[in-house]
Amino acid sequence: MPAPDSASGHSSRRFPTTSWSLVAAAGRDSPESGHALGVLCAAYWQPVYAFIRRKGYSPEESEDLSQAFFTRLIEYRTLQAAQRERGRFRSFLLASVTHFLANEWDRARTLKRGGDCALLPFDFAAGEETYRYEPFHELTPEALFARQWAAALLDRVLGRQCEEYAARGQTAQFDLLKPWLTGDQDRGGYRELAAQLGMSEPAVRTAVHRMRRRYGELLREEIAATVTTAAEVDDEIRFLVSALDRG
Repeated sequence: MPAPDSASGHSSRRFPTTSWSLVAAAGRDSPESGHALGVLCAAYWQPVYAFIRRKGYSPEESEDLSQAFFTRLIEYRTLQAAQRERGRFRSFLLASVTHFLANEWDRARTLKRGGDCALLPFDFAAGEETYRYEPFHELTPEALFARQWAAALLDRVLGRQCEEYAARGQTAQFDLLKPWLTGDQDRGGYRELAAQLGMSEPAVRTAVHRMRRRYGELLREEIAATVTTAAEVDDEIRFLVSALDRG
């Protein structure tokens, strides 16, 4: 069974922007599709865990169910059954885990941690901590899944950009520039930032502009990895904004 390289770190972020298209279209015996699916699952397991928790399962039950769900998803290549209307990996995951909970709970609860099934390296402690910080007064399980999906995707984008700066030996610069990605610092602070970086203010403004532009490019690439057509990217961006505004 192809396993994800990592569940929560940034080491598994790099994969082709056509990953979901590859997984959706590839045959059962394609090792490439198995690897791509494993990486995608490692990237987006947390929304599934949060969805299961919001359905009323305990942390322990949610951990076991998440393990069982993703193990079967990867091992049995469930994606081969994906229909066209499930073209977005997000939509496919949500539909799949909903079906899983409705039909396979009795079998899934027999999965024992540490048994014959190889456990996937998901950081459930971190997932539970993130879950507990989510607003619950109005969020349905589906809305919570959407919020956590959006957050996971944006985290991957930020991680990829961090890796690019690190590859150039500019990790310290990235850490100082990162707060400017959202535009929150536009009202001032360039002079202080320039002093910290040993750059002129115009040079800092250019660096911030380039950072934002590259972030946008990486965001579109990351979204493209989870949809089947380029036309869906803009729709997914609107979805991300809407999902994060909830709660």
